[in-house]
Amino acid sequence: MNIQDNVKEYYGSTLQSSGDLKTDACCTIEDTPAWLAPVLANVHPEVSARYYGCGLLAPLALKGARILDLGSGSGRDAYALAQLAGPEGSVVGVDMTPEQLGVARGALDWHADRFGYANVEFLEGDIEKLDALDLAPSSFDVIVSNCVINLVADKEAVFRAAWRLLKPGGEFYFADVYADRRLPSSLRDDPAAHGECLAGALYWNDFLTVANRAGFVDPRLVTDRPLTINSPALREKLAPAIFHSATYRLFRLDGLEGACEDYGQAVIYRGGLDNSDAMFTLDAHHHIERGRVFPVCGNTFRMLRDSRFAPWFDFIGDETTHYGIFPGCGTVSPFDQSGDAPVSGACC
Repeated sequence: MNIQDNVKEYYGSTLQSSGDLKTDACCTIEDTPAWLAPVLANVHPEVSARYYGCGLLAPLALKGARILDLGSGSGRDAYALAQLAGPEGSVVGVDMTPEQLGVARGALDWHADRFGYANVEFLEGDIEKLDALDLAPSSFDVIVSNCVINLVADKEAVFRAAWRLLKPGGEFYFADVYADRRLPSSLRDDPAAHGECLAGALYWNDFLTVANRAGFVDPRLVTDRPLTINSPALREKLAPAIFHSATYRLFRLDGLEGACEDYGQAVIYRGGLDNSDAMFTLDAHHHIERGRVFPVCGNTFRMLRDSRFAPWFDFIGDETTHYGIFPGCGTVSPFDQSGDAPVSGACC
């Protein structure tokens, strides 16, 4: 059985609800922020029961956005995002499992009546081959994916397609499972190890390489948590590898730099974003308080200035003067750090 057939079998027949999973990958009600709970409660119970994601895909500022959900499954995330996008926005879900698509499409009318508008559609397709679908380049504001990329063989194809389909300044916001090392390819032949999002998990450093090659420079980690394997047999088979569920955000921005460079720039968050008025969180290291002058590197400056978040910020500075690596970014000069005074000339 090939990878695609295993995924269809595992998510179409083997799993009947999130309770059948052999890991704690699925987010529970305890993980849900208070503002998102009523949104998820407004999703059909059968759709929610067939949810197998490992993250909460609810970035801010989605009103009016056109959103693509890669590996949309039963449609839980799509229907939640549809409420956040509102009647002026829209959500397109793509999945290749007929049983999951049947659940998602079967709830279209129910959700349209519930919301008072219809702004969701589901397409059958392989997210490794998005070119085969009638999706216009540069047509989406946001692309999401919830614990699906690990299931595909050609992961780089997914990132390349996401770059092509996003508008300039658009965002790929996704959750997935990552390993602390490269895993033996033989594990992918194990239906449970692969179906449980483990055997296909990328080594985290390989993910960074793949994302960069696709154009997504400077991926930003938003949240992460260790993943527990509840099945003793599966845990023994995968040992000693350690797995994490993590959410990243990637921006389609040309010209981002490979390191955090300091240009003396800063931003001021004005507040006003729904569900984040007092503080805006870009990623795990950037929690920006309202009204405070917040120094940032050149990449962060552009992620805010050249994306949908710009209306909520004031921007200070430009790239006229470069001051080296941004302080505290984890990168230092490779040269002598003894503090001795510099000498003129280059001769040894």
